[in-house]
This record gives sequence, structure tokens and C-alpha cells, in this order.
Amino acid sequence: MKKDIDFHPVTGIKLAIAREVVNGIESWGVYIINLNLIELNTVMITSKGYGTIDGEEKKTSVLRHMIQKLGQESIAKIEPIDPDLFVLNNEYWVSYYILDQIFDKKFVFKADSVKDINLQFIAELELEGILAL
Repeated sequence: MKKDIDFHPVTGIKLAIAREVVNGIESWGVYIINLNLIELNTVMITSKGYGTIDGEEKKTSVLRHMIQKLGQESIAKIEPIDPDLFVLNNEYWVSYYILDQIFDKKFVFKADSVKDINLQFIAELELEGILAL
């Protein structure tokens, strides 16, 4: 059972939604950034969106992603994201192993937080975006 698993605090991991412009075409992606000096193994990520649009509750499908190994001080794109979903809370549960220890954390991009006014330069990606809370 989950209550019997000893989860350790997550450090050195960031999640970002960032904007890329290639040949004049804008696209958005969700990235995991490993700042640790050690490789992460069996990185499992679930994503979902939820919130209210025009007074009506909305939920997206739950998507599951797996990255077998995420090297030390490296980055991986988790998924592309449609800007129409920025009006919802976008939640990402990240679980991974370092050696034989499991780590687990929920990252949330709050509804309407991904806006031009909130974008900042994310040096690790060399892109503008927003970091999850």
C-alpha cells in the first residue's frame, strides 16, 4: 500500500511549461529538469487538467509517461501541451528512483498562470516559460 512506502523529499527537480518558436510556428511543451548530480531511474509521470470553464467543471484525460533513465543535470520533454489547456489547473505527479529509494512529488501549474506576463527565461531550457509550484 502507498501508506507503507517511505517517500523521500524531492530536491533538484523542476517542471516547466515552455514556449518554442520554430520557423515562425509557436508550440508549447512540458519539460522535466534534473539538476541533481545523479541519474534518475524509472521516472513515471501522470498528467491531468482540471478546473472550471464558463461555470462548468472540466477534466482532461489522465496521461501516463515513462522515462527509463534521466541523466544527471539533464532535461526531457514530457509532452506537448495545447495552450487551450492553460485555463485549467495542469497537474503532474512525478515518481522516480535514485538507487533503490523512491521519490514522489506533485507539481501544479495553476489555471491561467501560463501567460506572457508570467513568462521568465529558464536557463536550463534556453526558453521562456513558467516553472510549476
